[in-house]
Amino acid sequence: MKEKQQRYEALVHAFHGDIYRYAYWLTRDPVVAEDIVQETFLRAWRSLDSLKDEKSAKSWLITIVRRENARRFERKQLETVDIDDVPVADEAFHAGNGDDTEELRILIARLPADYREPLILQLIFGYSGEEIAEQLSLNKNTVMTRLFRARNQLRDMLESDSAHQRGRHNG
Repeated sequence: MKEKQQRYEALVHAFHGDIYRYAYWLTRDPVVAEDIVQETFLRAWRSLDSLKDEKSAKSWLITIVRRENARRFERKQLETVDIDDVPVADEAFHAGNGDDTEELRILIARLPADYREPLILQLIFGYSGEEIAEQLSLNKNTVMTRLFRARNQLRDMLESDSAHQRGRHNG
């Protein structure tokens, strides 16, 4: 039991920061991210004996985070509202706030999941194509194609939004 506890503590110490950053990126809510991280490490404790290769610990934890985030939506029952009761803000008021990071995060969130997930793993964790392929159980060429297409789609969205903003200011 003591050996398991030492392995677990080393795991938490080594990866807590990365796992929290990923959870926060997925949720954009620090409280929810902490809950997901806590549940992730609880599940890791319960299944620690199944982790045979310490080198794959980070990928293993990322997989748990992804599944925990998905479980959050499985359990959640969304409240419905009448569209007439919801005020709609004018987007022109918020345009040009200069928050490029938030704009990029929103654009990445608009990508299809098949493209978004490899891109996040590359941007946040700095994973190589091979590591992403292993993490997502895909062929490396598939991952590289998805990364290429994700970047192209982001560029197209940025150009489209930029052109849209120019048109809004011109007329």
